[in-house]
Amino acid sequence: MFCPKCAQQQVSVTVRYCSRCGFLLEGVSALVISGGQLPMSYMPPASRELSARSKGVRQGAMLMLSTILVVPIVSVLTVSLDILPHIFIPLVAIICFIGGLLRMLYALMMEDPNPPIDLAQVRAYAGPAPSQLESGRPIASAQAGFNPAPAWNPRPNTAEIFTPPSVTENTTRLLQKEEPEDR
Repeated sequence: MFCPKCAQQQVSVTVRYCSRCGFLLEGVSALVISGGQLPMSYMPPASRELSARSKGVRQGAMLMLSTILVVPIVSVLTVSLDILPHIFIPLVAIICFIGGLLRMLYALMMEDPNPPIDLAQVRAYAGPAPSQLESGRPIASAQAGFNPAPAWNPRPNTAEIFTPPSVTENTTRLLQKEEPEDR
């Protein structure tokens, strides 16, 4: 798939923004998948399944809350079996609490905040694409007549406005001056 604004080729259909110009490609991918027809009712991304970031934060919170249940169970078992309770109880509490905190931090810093796009769901909203072979017209390439708009104005050439002076111009002027000989 190519970006319709700057013609940058995209890595996959699931890319949300163009890597060159930042154009939102989510609706474009829905158009490409449906064969150029607008989907009848396109669901916004917020109403679908949770993103990886949201899932990670929930997992971390559940691990932190599980400390409340796991630590008493481990304390009862280690005291009743006499297996070093002064080591295992704090160790389990620290591992559960810090592990949950680290999972939440990892989810917030590293995981994708956007929910995944269900391509089958997007395809379900559009009708079948009209066949270009039945119309009798030749099939035109998508890139053949595409002229992308420039992303920015080119930098002006300031060398045409003012020509820089020569490097030796000042020293040449000093040589041409004659010193008075009345000394």
